[in-house]
Amino acid sequence: MTPPLPMEKGLTLPQDFVHSLKIRGKYALFLAFVVIVFVFIEKENKIISRVSDKLKQIPQFVTDANSTDPALLLSENASLLSLSELDSAFSQLQSRLYNLSLQLGVEPVMEAQGPEAAAEKPSPQAGAIPHRRHVLLMATTRTGSSFVGEFFNQQGNIFYLFEPLWHIERTVSFQQGGASAAASALVYRDVLKQLLLCDLYVLEPFISPPPEDHLTQFLFRRGSSRSLCEDPVCTPFVKKVFEKYHCRNRRCGPLNVTLAAEACRRKDHMALKAVRIRQLEFLQPLAEDPRLDLRVIQLVRDPRAVLASRMVAFAGKYENWKKWLAEGQDRLSEDEVQRLRGNCESIRLSAELGLQQPAWLRGRYMLVRYEDVARRPLQKAREMYGFAGIPLTPQVEDWIQKNTQAARDSSDVYSTQKNSSEQFEKWRFSMPFKLAEVVQAVCGPAMRLFGYKLARDAASLTNRSISLLEERGTFWVT
Repeated sequence: MTPPLPMEKGLTLPQDFVHSLKIRGKYALFLAFVVIVFVFIEKENKIISRVSDKLKQIPQFVTDANSTDPALLLSENASLLSLSELDSAFSQLQSRLYNLSLQLGVEPVMEAQGPEAAAEKPSPQAGAIPHRRHVLLMATTRTGSSFVGEFFNQQGNIFYLFEPLWHIERTVSFQQGGASAAASALVYRDVLKQLLLCDLYVLEPFISPPPEDHLTQFLFRRGSSRSLCEDPVCTPFVKKVFEKYHCRNRRCGPLNVTLAAEACRRKDHMALKAVRIRQLEFLQPLAEDPRLDLRVIQLVRDPRAVLASRMVAFAGKYENWKKWLAEGQDRLSEDEVQRLRGNCESIRLSAELGLQQPAWLRGRYMLVRYEDVARRPLQKAREMYGFAGIPLTPQVEDWIQKNTQAARDSSDVYSTQKNSSEQFEKWRFSMPFKLAEVVQAVCGPAMRLFGYKLARDAASLTNRSISLLEERGTFWVT
């Protein structure tokens, strides 16, 4: 017989009974653990099932649209090897996951900051159109986009940015090949989305030299944005600090990106000019983002006028064209011809997509010819503001009256002060017909779409009484 175990206060229990209790306790703990795991797995399976059902209802492009082509390479100034840039990349990844959650109809997971933080973040309502408008002026170089952009820059309740994507073009390089254009478009689009949401910090990894403590003297053409040169963004001027891109009418200290982002959020609306967004279809995720109420204004211009202007503004890039004209050669370099054709076709294809009124773009796209703006600037400004859903203020009307009736055009190729009713056809009297013929042969489909007439000979090109512009109504897709 097993001797009894000594117990306190003289009580004793059999050793076998004590051992049995220990074994039962272990099994009970294990059984409880199994039940908890089972409940957790069941809950996760339900969530996965919900997400799977949603994914089956959504086209594959939704997930593709939130990815960035792995082919892109960043140069030294934009390397993602530093901790700060890794943090920026992680923040952008969080934003993309949040967008995907909204598209799937699944409640986004909040950061672990307590219930108060979750309560402060408003839940977007599907289909709701926010009061704040986001206007993208989409153009190419030398189409008059700086001039038209001023229509939005001059209105006090609009935060306007001038060509912020310039920094990305200067910093990011892409592998050679057919995917390069698509890769660059994805990068431009992702940065553009953050800028429209007033996340100006997204530019910092691309500015060279990099900002220090969110201060920079190197934001491209800062002076072309009134919002970046007014109080409180215009901080006191700092002596002996070189400002590469300074404000026009006042002296300001280095740009504080934090103050600029806060100013952006305080404005009623946001507008941005970009000549580096070429493919309209890449903007679909932005048009469908519930945080944005996007309006795209595509500005086009007669490709003959565009080429004539580029040959003056970017003379170094057109030496082959000038040599071809001067030496009277029969054929122009095929590379130059294909480059011109590619530019015209990308513009035409985007415009055709917009005019086809796909569901995601309906009511969000407007096509504007620069020539119409130059002839009737105030009327076209009212049409653009009406399209955007923003009331036009007398402040803008006054600016247009003063800056479209100048006695003579400024000699500055980037000037926004024009005698607009005469300026838009000046190219006709300086362009050799031989050059016009090349453009007409290469860009014929785009010219026909936009209503630009072909010149039959040198006489019709320079005869002012012969119009090269078909009358068209406003291209406003509703």
